[in-house]
Amino acid sequence: MKKNDWKERLNIVYSTNPDFNYDKGEEVETETLDPKQQKLRVSIEKKGRGGKTVTVVSGFIGSEEDLKELGRKLKTKCGVGGAVKDGEILIQGEFKQRIIDLLKTEGYSQTK
Repeated sequence: MKKNDWKERLNIVYSTNPDFNYDKGEEVETETLDPKQQKLRVSIEKKGRGGKTVTVVSGFIGSEEDLKELGRKLKTKCGVGGAVKDGEILIQGEFKQRIIDLLKTEGYSQTK
């Protein structure tokens, strides 16, 4: 069966170049740095969240999967909900010191 990939080429009408290679716009995943080299920042935010307090972990350099895995670990250890959005981990509630301690035990030594 022929692979139907017309959805991947929606904005290309016609090309006369026989060597034309359509760029699908896929981003290259960055390699995840060692936990000792990561410089993570832990902060608390209320602004724009309906008055609810959220602990934000930012500064992670690496793949989206590794970021989601770290977020899953932190949410589990704190026993609360949260999300991973735009390269940041959002943990519901005020858990700044606890998250810093958890990150340091995981090997993230440069956590502020």
